[in-house]
Amino acid sequence: MTTELAKPAGRPSFDYTNLSGRPPAALLTRLAPIVRGVRETLGQVAPWAAWWRANNVRALSSGRPLWVVLGDSLSQGIGASSPEHGWVGRVAADPPPRLRDAAVLNLSFNGARALDVLETQLPAHDVLRHHHEIACVTLLIGNNDLMNPRWCRRLPATMSRLLDVVPDGTVVARQSGMQRTAAEFNAVLHRAAARRDLHVADFRVPHLRDFVGRLGRDFFHPSDRGYAQMADAVRAAL
Repeated sequence: MTTELAKPAGRPSFDYTNLSGRPPAALLTRLAPIVRGVRETLGQVAPWAAWWRANNVRALSSGRPLWVVLGDSLSQGIGASSPEHGWVGRVAADPPPRLRDAAVLNLSFNGARALDVLETQLPAHDVLRHHHEIACVTLLIGNNDLMNPRWCRRLPATMSRLLDVVPDGTVVARQSGMQRTAAEFNAVLHRAAARRDLHVADFRVPHLRDFVGRLGRDFFHPSDRGYAQMADAVRAAL
């Protein structure tokens, strides 16, 4: 994945893809032929990425400050009925004052892990900030790390590195899961927020812990209802 910013004829161009280039997780590949909801959700990945790429191009030409979104499939809105009905789209449609004049620049991609934010998404943000005013940065990451034993062990250390370098004022979502590594993730986040200007979106409130009745057709990603409640949590942090 490459990021380039140039100014031909005085106008910026942005080369960034919202696709990881990696195949889906092995479990999803096995389930897709037999579970319709998984198959349908995987079918959203490329169209949702294309939708956000087109939105990013419009945002960069708008002349407005940018809300930069860092994250994974949850910030793409996978599982929702449309990209606009994910949590990012819902916050953009009803923004708090901090984002009222901002355009969304969504750097998230399906399957992203914390290391992807550190090595790909955040460097793309760093290129952009030299050419555009940044109104806000939000970060929602960690779910894919928690699902893989290899990445799960590394998550607290990776997040510690990441939270040292995200911009001041970044809004970071806590993990809602109850496993030990999720608790370690949240402890790392709260230590970072205590020493830096970071804001915490609380995803450990009861209605976001289990997502009962709020999951999409693959029983993993949120439904429209689940994303609406995630949007409320992020608005509260903003």
